[in-house]
Amino acid sequence: MICLETQHFNINRMLLLIIGLWPYQRTPLVEFQLILLLGTLLTFIIFQLTTFLTLECTPDLIFKVLSSAFFFICLAIKYNSFWINADVLRNSLKQLQDVCNEIEDKNEIAIIKKYGSKAKRITIILILVGICCQLILILLTTWPYILIIINKSQSHFSPYIVTEYFIDQEKYSFLIMLHEEVAILIGSLAMVATGTMLITYLQHTSAMFSIACYRIEQAIDILQKGGFKNEQMSCKEIIRAVNIHCKAMTISNFLISNFEGSFFFLIAAGMVCLSCNLLRIASFINNIGQFILSLIMLIILYVYLFLSNYTAQQITDHNEYVFATVYNVRWYVAPIYIQKMILFLLQRGTISFNLILGGIFVASMQSAASLASTSISYFTVLYSTRQEK
Repeated sequence: MICLETQHFNINRMLLLIIGLWPYQRTPLVEFQLILLLGTLLTFIIFQLTTFLTLECTPDLIFKVLSSAFFFICLAIKYNSFWINADVLRNSLKQLQDVCNEIEDKNEIAIIKKYGSKAKRITIILILVGICCQLILILLTTWPYILIIINKSQSHFSPYIVTEYFIDQEKYSFLIMLHEEVAILIGSLAMVATGTMLITYLQHTSAMFSIACYRIEQAIDILQKGGFKNEQMSCKEIIRAVNIHCKAMTISNFLISNFEGSFFFLIAAGMVCLSCNLLRIASFINNIGQFILSLIMLIILYVYLFLSNYTAQQITDHNEYVFATVYNVRWYVAPIYIQKMILFLLQRGTISFNLILGGIFVASMQSAASLASTSISYFTVLYSTRQEK
């Protein structure tokens, strides 16, 4: 029997446990951990936005604040989405485990393990990329404060992420720096942990589609052996293929549809963040630190955008491959009543299956390109407006 939690989701489980988002064993201590970590992230966002209360709201300040604030808002949305949807995630994992418990064929188990290993590799790669980006972000945001602590004459050196704590920034520079770095650490962990969890989950639903293809091929192979008994076995295999195919679609839709609101706000916040950071890069004036910071934020968001849509595109492709398999097998050698079952499958294949993000976008590589193009269009409008002024 396949135990998903210990065999395939063990890395994801560890990451989610660190930030208190693993949906099982939600003790009062874990709830306190959640409130503390999310509170740290939200207060850092608030202290960025409070700069509008004390400083003159010039276009440069507005875009500088929004470019970083909305990046952390994206991280907070991801964190909060897993908190409020803990029951959904728990039910989704239970449904997936129930499907795995029904699988006994060694080849089908091998398919599950293949996709599980692929998900682990993706998770490890994203963890390493996340660590690299996090170290760069921490170094960039810490450097101005290090200069202030080491050499007081450098105290005029402005931080790359503007904040307003309503206290003496120089006197409490260490505490401000600590709050900033902890917020970056929490946000980065949340982005990697939640993102890899969704990818791993959807990889297993892709495995279910592949098992459906395998069962259809097996059904036709059994049928070719001849005999009434083999016809019955072939019929059962086709029914099992249809069942796991339906479960794969149901399980995929169940998870994504329950995250609809979170994805909607994530897309909206992401568009604002991308446009503002593109504008910051285009307005680069001898500030290499600010340039690198905006570039890192852009890379993180674009990678997340394309990787999430690529994973969803795989679900669509696997679903279409099921019907391509049905079409390509030697269905014409089957008895009439089995041909009617196969015809029903082929008719179902005329309706495409897609995952919907935020209730507005069909998750696909085309949508990812469209969102990237939209962010560039917004940036172009903002940049041309600034140039006119």
